[in-house]
Amino acid sequence: MSEYILTNKQGRVGVITLNRPEVLNAWHSEMRQQLIGALEGFSSDDSLGAIVLTGAGERAFSAGQDLNETRAFDAERAERWVGEWEALYDKLRSSPKPIIAALNGVAAGSAFQVALLCDFRIAHGDVRMGQPEINSGIASTTGPWIMREHLGLARTIDLTLSGRLMTADESYSLGLINRLVAAEQVLPEALALGEELAAKPPIAMRLDRQRFKEITEPGFRDCLEAGIRIQGESYASGEPARMMEAFLQRRSG
Repeated sequence: MSEYILTNKQGRVGVITLNRPEVLNAWHSEMRQQLIGALEGFSSDDSLGAIVLTGAGERAFSAGQDLNETRAFDAERAERWVGEWEALYDKLRSSPKPIIAALNGVAAGSAFQVALLCDFRIAHGDVRMGQPEINSGIASTTGPWIMREHLGLARTIDLTLSGRLMTADESYSLGLINRLVAAEQVLPEALALGEELAAKPPIAMRLDRQRFKEITEPGFRDCLEAGIRIQGESYASGEPARMMEAFLQRRSG
């Protein structure tokens, strides 16, 4: 089986690396399942007190969804796809341990959402983040909910409808990036923060994360219900397949 996810332990910190650098760590169904398994393993490991999530290579944390997978979806498969994201996002939200995103490059679309579901984000000055899904014909459902929790409605509308990527400076000014460091310091800084958090009282840490999940749970459930309805309608129209095919042809050309 291909290792789309790599794991290792450094002190009391578990490191998960997204490992498809040839496609900017874009994920497909099998990769998401491996990521869920890695999060489960580290979340239940009593020797660890924190988790760092990063990407392989120097170009991307993750480009988000692999369009080579979704361009073949029909309405029924698109609805099941929402369930796959529910499983991953719920695993991120339910971990008793703090999760730090070490952003080594671009975080786009669902990868931007995953980064925002982490508790901290460490990045360098060339990192770009945003929600470009509209450019490939994908309607956003979970993204607007996650962004609104961090940014409010006006900026959420901006990022969702424009599909633009923010610079690291803009993301830092908005509080989305907690620490901006040199590129070679992103992972060491994330590991140092992980050790600092791992030293905190574990029950209080678990209960604090649990409470953050509780207060955002109604919005999470609403966006998932909307996702089934909206993605079903979207993919039934055929527009996502047409737009993704055109996008992939432009990129290959």
